[in-house]
Parts: sequence; C-alpha cells; structure tokens
Amino acid sequence: MLFRVGRVIASASVVTAALVTSAPAQTGPMRASFATIGGQTSTPYGWIDFCRRHAADCGGAGAVALDLDLSHPQAWRTLERVNTQVNTRIEAVTDLEHHGVEEYWSYPDDGRGDCEDFVLLKRRLLIAAGVPRQALLITVVRDERDDGHAVLTVKTSAGEFVLDNKRAAILPWTQTGYRFVKRQSQTDPNVWLEVGPPEPAPLVTAAPSRRITR
Repeated sequence: MLFRVGRVIASASVVTAALVTSAPAQTGPMRASFATIGGQTSTPYGWIDFCRRHAADCGGAGAVALDLDLSHPQAWRTLERVNTQVNTRIEAVTDLEHHGVEEYWSYPDDGRGDCEDFVLLKRRLLIAAGVPRQALLITVVRDERDDGHAVLTVKTSAGEFVLDNKRAAILPWTQTGYRFVKRQSQTDPNVWLEVGPPEPAPLVTAAPSRRITR
C-alpha cells in the first residue's frame, strides 16, 4: 500500500517544505484535545538501555515538531491497521516472565512482550508507513490500578490519540482513564517531559509527510 502524509519536512539544517492546513481534520472517529506539556523530567531507564542496543532508533535531536495530518484519507486507517496488527500478533507477558528482569525494553521479535515492547513495535511500523517520528511519542502513564504502563501517543491535527495494547480501539488520550505522567519530546526522543491537563486544539497545524511503500 502506498501511504503519503504530505511533503517531506527536513530538520532545521535543511530547506523544508510543509503542508499547512487550517480546516479541521475529517478522518477519524472524533476530535481530541492536546495535553499541556511541562518541564523536562527523568528519562525511563528502559529507554536508555534500549538506546544502547538500538542507537539508530533513538536519534533525532533538534528535529522540527510535526503532527500527523488526519485529513489524509489513509492516515487513520494506517493507525488502526498497525494497532490491530501488533495487538493481535504479540502475546503480552511481563519483563520478569520474558527476560527474568523487572525492566527490559525490546522489540518483541519472538512474538512476546511487555507494554513497552508493543509500543516500540507500533512506533517502528508507523514510521516505516510514513508517519513522522515526531508525532509518535512513547508515554508513561498510571493505569486504572495505578500501576505503571506505557502507551503510544500520536499527536495529530485533530488532537492526541492513544494506541494501547490493553484496548482494541484507538482513543483520545483523555478517554483512557489513565493518569499521564511523562512522554518523549517531539523535537528530541531522548528528552522526556511532564504531561499536564488538556488544552484546546490549535486552529492551524503543520503536517508532515513522507511516502513509503508497504
């Protein structure tokens, strides 16, 4: 499948071309709000350890902040396809059961993984499908039992949505029932920021784009 999300947008050191939209997105089940982002906070050890083993997947410092343009007819379908594919094909197991340690972030190449591993695989597949890395933010939350949990926040032109291995549906972040703690910065995946309450969606958004054949 050919998936295009606009034109290519490069880093600040390269001439960039951006598609700017002022009309609200029409694709997807609903609009969502945007989180208020606070100051820099601690980076999860699991991410630091993962990056030691997968340095190529952890670059991007100084990138331009980009949102996924949901006005593209294939954008929402791509999110749903990847979310369903990973949730149905990967068996959920704890890191202790899988690796014998409390915390170990990795790609679930053997078909088994913890919540962070689901997130890492969804992130990798969505980037390969043409979604900008800057719109895909690994996020730490406290779940309905107040346990630590990881989800993938997708920052879009219609608000912020969550891909979660506990649910089949992609939900607006405020409808998950989770308490959001921290997430990656859009401009540097190795910088983690506190997450606050929702704020209204902006009227104008910049949309990424890349074309990848899947």
